[in-house]
Amino acid sequence: MKNPLTLLLAILTLITCATFTAAAETEATMTPTVEQIKCGINNAFIVTQGDSAILVDTATSNARTKRKILRACAGKDIKLIVLTHGHYDHAQNAAFLSKELGAPVAMHPADVPLLTNMMAQPLESPLWTSKILIWFTKLTNGKLNKVEPFELALELYEGLSLEEYGIDAEVIALPGHSDGSIGIVTPEWLIAGDALTNLFPPAGKAALWSDKEAMEASAAKAAALGDLTVYFGHGKPAPNQEVW
Repeated sequence: MKNPLTLLLAILTLITCATFTAAAETEATMTPTVEQIKCGINNAFIVTQGDSAILVDTATSNARTKRKILRACAGKDIKLIVLTHGHYDHAQNAAFLSKELGAPVAMHPADVPLLTNMMAQPLESPLWTSKILIWFTKLTNGKLNKVEPFELALELYEGLSLEEYGIDAEVIALPGHSDGSIGIVTPEWLIAGDALTNLFPPAGKAALWSDKEAMEASAAKAAALGDLTVYFGHGKPAPNQEVW
């Protein structure tokens, strides 16, 4: 017969291990996590918490990107599609993915005009690469890369909680790149859309803007969030900076 003390210690060890495992699983359920989906030079994101998930941005419309995002969403209960802004390289698959996933689409109403005309909010940039894009967009009257129409089910604004969709995160207004640019924020991370960029490292402020003063204010607002990970519309994630 085993020593009673040894048996008791074994039982206590099992209880302790089970408690720590349960606590870890609870913590994982309680904390939203971000999965980045690289779609060429664009990024989309799946934010998951427990059994709930939201899709943030949808990239440009092509068969490969559609398949890639659908594969990433497979087996997940996507409750909402959030657009960080209305430019086609973030919104072009919104209608398609909304139908395929059965998820409503949300964005800031100020960017709705961009869905049919990217130059509805004129852009500026000091970079020659961006200047070429602006010139080409103007040449085509901003209508070459239109977005398939979709129903705007939810209008986003500063401080809006996403708890209704199972995600403990909220909307942060980050105007400047566009009038209606927003991000999704938690204490651990920020999905910044194009309010910040890391397409050509090092990461920094938006490379294009419709309102430079607002863009710089949004970059400062993001910096003030402190120690967290920033996910960009273009490029790899990076630590938040004291000054962008």
